[in-house]
Amino acid sequence: MYLNCHSYFSLRYGTLSVEKLVEEAAAHGVRAMALTDINNSTGVLDFVRACREQQIKPLAGIEFRNEQFPLYTGIARNNEGFYELNDFLSHHTIGKKLFPNMPPYLPNVWFVFPFGSRKLEQLSENEFLGVRQADLNRMRYQYTRSAYRKMVAWRTVTFAGTDDYSLHRHLRAIDNNILLSRLTGSMVASGDETFIRETELLEQFADFPELLQNTRRIIDESSIDFDYKSIKNKQTFTGSRNDDRSLLEKLALDGWKYRYGDSREALDRVRHELEIIDKLGFSSYFLITWDIIRYSMGRGFYHVGRGSGANSVVAYCLRITDVDPIELNLYFERFINPKRSSPPDFDIDFSWKDRDEVQDYIFKRHGPRHTALLGTITTFQGRSILRELGKVYGLPKNEIDVLVNEPESHLYENELTRRMNRIGALLDNFPNNRSIHAGGILISEKPINYYTALDMPPKGFQTTQWDMYVAESIGFEKIDILSQRGIGHIQESVEIIQRNRDQKIDVHRVQDFKTDPRVQEQLKSGETTGCFYIESPAMRGLLMKLRCDNYLSLVAASSIIRPGVSKSGMMREYIQRFHNPDNIDYLHPVMKEQLGETFGVMVYQEDVLKVCHHFAGLDLADADVLRRAMSGKYRSKAEFQRIVDKFFSNCEERGYPKELSREVWRQIESFAGYSFSKAHSASYAVESFQSLYLKAYYPLEFMVAVMNNFGGFYRTWVYVNEARRCGAKIELPCVNHSELLNTIEGSTIYLGFVLLSGLEEKMANAIVEERRRFGPYRSLDDFVGRVPVKKEQIILLIRIGALRFTGKPKARLLWEVHMLLTQKRTLQIQQQLFVQQRKPFTLPVFEENPVEAVYDEIELLGFPVTQTFYQLLQTRWRGPVNAGSLSQHVGEVIKLLGLLVTIKYVRTSKGEVMHFGCFLDEHGEFFDTVHFPDSLRDYPFKGNGVYLLLGKVSSEFGHPSIEIQKMAKMPILPDPRGK
Repeated sequence: MYLNCHSYFSLRYGTLSVEKLVEEAAAHGVRAMALTDINNSTGVLDFVRACREQQIKPLAGIEFRNEQFPLYTGIARNNEGFYELNDFLSHHTIGKKLFPNMPPYLPNVWFVFPFGSRKLEQLSENEFLGVRQADLNRMRYQYTRSAYRKMVAWRTVTFAGTDDYSLHRHLRAIDNNILLSRLTGSMVASGDETFIRETELLEQFADFPELLQNTRRIIDESSIDFDYKSIKNKQTFTGSRNDDRSLLEKLALDGWKYRYGDSREALDRVRHELEIIDKLGFSSYFLITWDIIRYSMGRGFYHVGRGSGANSVVAYCLRITDVDPIELNLYFERFINPKRSSPPDFDIDFSWKDRDEVQDYIFKRHGPRHTALLGTITTFQGRSILRELGKVYGLPKNEIDVLVNEPESHLYENELTRRMNRIGALLDNFPNNRSIHAGGILISEKPINYYTALDMPPKGFQTTQWDMYVAESIGFEKIDILSQRGIGHIQESVEIIQRNRDQKIDVHRVQDFKTDPRVQEQLKSGETTGCFYIESPAMRGLLMKLRCDNYLSLVAASSIIRPGVSKSGMMREYIQRFHNPDNIDYLHPVMKEQLGETFGVMVYQEDVLKVCHHFAGLDLADADVLRRAMSGKYRSKAEFQRIVDKFFSNCEERGYPKELSREVWRQIESFAGYSFSKAHSASYAVESFQSLYLKAYYPLEFMVAVMNNFGGFYRTWVYVNEARRCGAKIELPCVNHSELLNTIEGSTIYLGFVLLSGLEEKMANAIVEERRRFGPYRSLDDFVGRVPVKKEQIILLIRIGALRFTGKPKARLLWEVHMLLTQKRTLQIQQQLFVQQRKPFTLPVFEENPVEAVYDEIELLGFPVTQTFYQLLQTRWRGPVNAGSLSQHVGEVIKLLGLLVTIKYVRTSKGEVMHFGCFLDEHGEFFDTVHFPDSLRDYPFKGNGVYLLLGKVSSEFGHPSIEIQKMAKMPILPDPRGK
């Protein structure tokens, strides 16, 4: 009898999760119900499954509204009706159109209109008026009994009780961005939208059996169900499964020759994989991914294939990935095992500049009816909840800030804040908005509207209304098309090297890079600034502690640097065992047998599978579920707990001491949520070696590419410092040399206009385009006569020194430009046959103070160029110790200056704050510091700048750092202009 139920996927309106909604229905004896969330079908797939578990007949529908105004509710007669509803909704959400007042005729859909909103003669055979209990008296007097044939008993459900109604009102205020007290009746649901017993419902409509009969008719003639087991991805690439198998075999064998020559071992592995791939029906999935790679390589786009897909030799032969699984002895069952029903997981990284074009190709190749980006549901989280609630109660910003930033403060503790905290607890993890997954794309055999309606986010590609968990539950496997800046570094480096040195670089010669002595030394010494994934202070330190100079060590380092491993103490344990391999005390012989390569430490996700399988006796399918649940990729808490219980019961059956089982489990638990698969780590290591090669042989071009792609670990000024350290001459932006991005001429790097704060991109492009067409600018007059420049824009250019080619002081140029331009007038470009010379005038001699220029650089670029931060210090003291000599002072208390680069915030086991600092010495060399809680309390950081540091030098596995006892930020020379 319930044809209009809302879950919390009616965003900022509903209050019940799908599971709670169905549980409430079962508790009230409901035998059939329809989920009709507002303008979405997000929860339907989970709803149908939950109803089946509770023996409730599910119906699927959508309530259509324009803004706050309810128009009609569509209820699917069957799966075709669900498709029609999703298609209708998608047409309007994608096109950003309002819904029509009357819906179109959909042959497999019932439509129910709010009572009184339509005349009976307007209703077709499949359309009714929904009559609530509150409408009965009006209906009795307004209509004759013959009209009842077009009406149904209408009971809406939005919440379970009074707490939910209060939560609903807060959600509505947040959604409307108004004070709670200003909510109107049209903005909120009626307070009685709850489940009641069926007998009570029947009694309410006892005088109107026609309405109950029509409601039963809709329920009886409607059904919805889904196959949750079969694969929903596109079934064939060529149109025939046999042809897919033949094509994949042909491509794989061609690739085998390209990758392995005549290796019989590799050929056997290829044939073994092809057999399993065909048996499980995954050939089309491989071919679709290969087609994407073929397109991108044809366009000259670089890519990195990673994820579990890199475990496959077939994927390696198809050039989906550059990771050789045989070289790394990768665990094929991590990728595909015969018990796995879903296809493997391919993650393909492209440059951030190229990804949109690759996605566009996929949509056009497979068609918009069968292709969609994967959605995600953002939730109310932590501090943002209090901010939202503070606004609906009208609290001043300063009070909200205290509530958010000082949650333990009693300053504003009162009835209101207690109510906010109570409502906030209910809101925690509540759906807030629909958004886009980082890169997942679904390619469906049937039109995707059979499973979901689609949104059109600003990105411009249609997106599913549900997330990866629902996609997986119904049988979809996504292809991740991701973007990262590291690939942009590599691709642009090659282009810059071609322009600057006229040399062509093949960055796919990874096998050569792995054995190159210069590259190996670069890695071992931690000279990795700008290199993908291995440039952070923690990673540089790890590389030096491991004396990492080879590919396999880097693969391991890429995984053990992850948060869970380091936090659990296993990273330190790995380093110790690496240095003392003969003194390892293995927890159990199985650990030695399965994890000998990694000294008994779980380093990769495959190691979790090995330990669960060989130590605890879990089968591979259960072990993989355990791994995925710990990685946040599996939602069923009950299934997870079942496997955990099985882990411990199996250990008990095998006679393991409880302490041993608990310790193994602790390591699994702390590790699995953050670890990489070995293939994933290997993919990252390949990209790192490409970066290392470019930096080792073409450091200046590489650093320009790093700066131009942004998004590295450090801020731009650190990369500028690194370029200078590698021998570059750094030049400020110049109208006769610079472009929008940074450029290099020989060994001189010209900073790009993009770095100049306040300069419009349109202006920068105009400067460059005019120079390309008509040659360099000859004077200030020439510049303002050729470029349509506003006064405030050219002042920025003069202040940063971009017109220094004139040889005139900045102050003189500023005087001259004021005479040439007015605030209101912009010179129009016109190429003149004869240029009239401006009458000369006399100005006083201007003196320039270099410190003024540095302050301009800091203001406009964010960092100095013509001088260093050290040259700005008031003190001339530098001290005898620097970064390069720290190892000679281990155990000593030393004093030195350091320019702050980064701070890492951590908490001790006691909950106290401590920091790890990263600094540059006066020569531009990195060194690391440790700031324990006691020192930090007395000597906290005070923003960016140069610090005088006093501390004890310690060394861990040959990598020195300073344990800070005292520090002080050093004063710099003031701006002579008194700013």
